[in-house]
Amino acid sequence: MSNIEDIKKLRQETSVSISECKKALEEAKGDFKEAKEILKKWGKKLASRKADREAGKGIIDSYIHPTKRIGAIIELRCETDFVAKSDDFKELAHELCLQIAAIDSQEDFLLSQSWIKDENKTVKDLIDEYVAKLGENIVVKRFVRYEI
Repeated sequence: MSNIEDIKKLRQETSVSISECKKALEEAKGDFKEAKEILKKWGKKLASRKADREAGKGIIDSYIHPTKRIGAIIELRCETDFVAKSDDFKELAHELCLQIAAIDSQEDFLLSQSWIKDENKTVKDLIDEYVAKLGENIVVKRFVRYEI
């Protein structure tokens, strides 16, 4: 696979900018798997730098299970209306609602849980990926799960 193809594939799989994908591949000396790990590490650093920024905008999202016996509501915050209205941010809110609906107990702490779609990743890791992708601080302000 050529360098350009690797950059395109890495961009497609991570949604990180082309220039960052190129830098990661250069640092990994062309090793695709290593480049993905580098981007993940960079994303965590970026998320920690943005954590102090005020997240005053956002959305409220909900999910009702098809059985109509479980529901979840989340208040997800970000820094700007532009990001709050983006499809990526809405997608994250939906993923988090699905996660909340899957929680067995209200006492489970959401961020430290394994993500239901990838056991190798925590919910915090998922949020950090979106922070890197969207370039803004993202905060789960509050959530609630209902079950009959």
